Amino acid sequence: MWLHASCTLQFDIPVSTPFLLMLRPRSGAQQWVAREQYVLTPSVQAVELTDPFGNLCQRLVAPSGSFSIQTSVDVEASDASDAAPGAFFIEVQHLPEETLPFLLPSRFCESDRCVELASSITEGVAPGYDQCAAIVNYVRNAIAYTPGDGQQIISACEVNEQGKGVCRDMAHLGIACCRALSIPARMVVGYLETLVPMDLHAWFEAYVGNRWYTFDPTQLSLDGGRIAIAYGRDAADVAIYTQFGDPVELLSMQVSVEQMSEPPQSGK
Repeated sequence: MWLHASCTLQFDIPVSTPFLLMLRPRSGAQQWVAREQYVLTPSVQAVELTDPFGNLCQRLVAPSGSFSIQTSVDVEASDASDAAPGAFFIEVQHLPEETLPFLLPSRFCESDRCVELASSITEGVAPGYDQCAAIVNYVRNAIAYTPGDGQQIISACEVNEQGKGVCRDMAHLGIACCRALSIPARMVVGYLETLVPMDLHAWFEAYVGNRWYTFDPTQLSLDGGRIAIAYGRDAADVAIYTQFGDPVELLSMQVSVEQMSEPPQSGK
């Protein structure tokens, strides 16, 4: 399917402030970016770079006063994410080198503290994809999904203790449990066409059966087109914006995702 997605951020900047942005999706195995627009108001110089995880980032200095970022993108994506029950576990010594950073504990995914929990969740379950699915079922049933309620980022263990969280928090717990079983897992931030209420979304991917598969504890199925913007070890790696220095006020964030009736036309 073809999707048109947009995100608009409106800030009040007290003083000239450096920003690092992560708002541009890239083409890959699961999506094709056909067209995008990126507008800064007022216009300022931006420098693009690629971070260690392959994400497209933009550096800029926002002037004091009103400052907005408007992005839109047309992407060809699947209407549902692949599922592969029974996909096999890959022993660490046979994993591709690029997956190894996603095996280690990270700031918000303290997998070294989740070994007992992950083992109890997956007792008697075949290693690999089925373990990941069991973890997702646990997170979905044990953690109340409370969209719009997560101003402070909390860790996987804190999520498990509190019993509630936003999509980011639930992904953290799923990632930590997968890593505790020596399954590489990474966080994804992006758009989900069927998300209610609409917002930017977070889910996770796990590496089994020689590829990455999507897992989303907040959704009952893998239906709906997804556009991945950024990948990382946890939320610290995939913030859509990071500002440095004095605090700034985010006045509003508007997100939309719509199916397109036809592919984008060249020159329009």
